[in-house]
Amino acid sequence: MILGINELHKLVAENKLVEGLCERELNSPEGAGFDLRLGEVYALSGEGFLGVEKRNTPEARLVARYDPQKTEDQNYFIFRPGEYYLVKTMEKVNLPVTLSGIIFARTTMFRSGLALFNGIVQPGYCGELTFGVGNLAKSEIKVSFGARVVHITFHEVKGSGNQYRGQWQGGRVATGGQETQI
Repeated sequence: MILGINELHKLVAENKLVEGLCERELNSPEGAGFDLRLGEVYALSGEGFLGVEKRNTPEARLVARYDPQKTEDQNYFIFRPGEYYLVKTMEKVNLPVTLSGIIFARTTMFRSGLALFNGIVQPGYCGELTFGVGNLAKSEIKVSFGARVVHITFHEVKGSGNQYRGQWQGGRVATGGQETQI
């Protein structure tokens, strides 16, 4: 079951389900979830390895982030054609083990040629959300920091959910070297 906005606002107020929501999402959200905003952009370089027990993601280098001191015409990132980036939200989620989150691209993303690569936000995860964005268009796409780029819906876990215990807890973007999976 997808939770409705009244229940979400209650969970935001009582349990900090989502921290850092903009005024629009606090006062007049659309649909049955929240729109989340572009906060940081990372470029990837080097090789990666995803093994059964070990892994090592490519290096993620912060290339741009939201700067509250800049005006919108100075506070943006240009997604270049054919390039893949990791992006992080401005907001932070704090999921109880009774909820999971699913992220969807806002339609203006794919209408502009930007593809979203994401997964399920597992019960018990806390932190900013990181996902991939690739520019499949033939032109550069400028996106303002603070622009709403994804929509998250929250789903009730029936039965017992398990606490997320993975190493991505807290909004980490890359492994920073080889590590053993939990």
